[in-house]
Amino acid sequence: MHVDGQCHCGNIRYEAQADPSRVAICHCTDCQVLTGSPYRVSVVVPASDFRLLAGEPTFYVKTAESGNRRAHAFCPVCGTPVFARPDSDTPQTFTLRIGGLAQRASLPPRRRIWCRSAVDWSLDIGALPASAQQ
Repeated sequence: MHVDGQCHCGNIRYEAQADPSRVAICHCTDCQVLTGSPYRVSVVVPASDFRLLAGEPTFYVKTAESGNRRAHAFCPVCGTPVFARPDSDTPQTFTLRIGGLAQRASLPPRRRIWCRSAVDWSLDIGALPASAQQ
């Protein structure tokens, strides 16, 4: 499926071919801290199917529990997380953040990972009162 996205201010714009079956929720503590949220939703795409259309992201490189280094891209203007990739000159994949994709409503998560780190209350929010706006 063709997807396109951008950061909040529009400085960074990109497009890719994404397989909807690869959308996942990550509950790892790194994702919790890096998003300021109890989890992150993302989709992995092959590097050959990703194209940066505008802007130059800023990168923060973190070392995962496995020892792998991941470069996290974000907009230097508005701070929106855009994608992550292996810290390499020739990454094989890009992990796109679902929130920045125009097609996010069509990309429901298909699996959850790092559930041992999940914040218990984040696993079942369906019963909470909901309103259309603030």
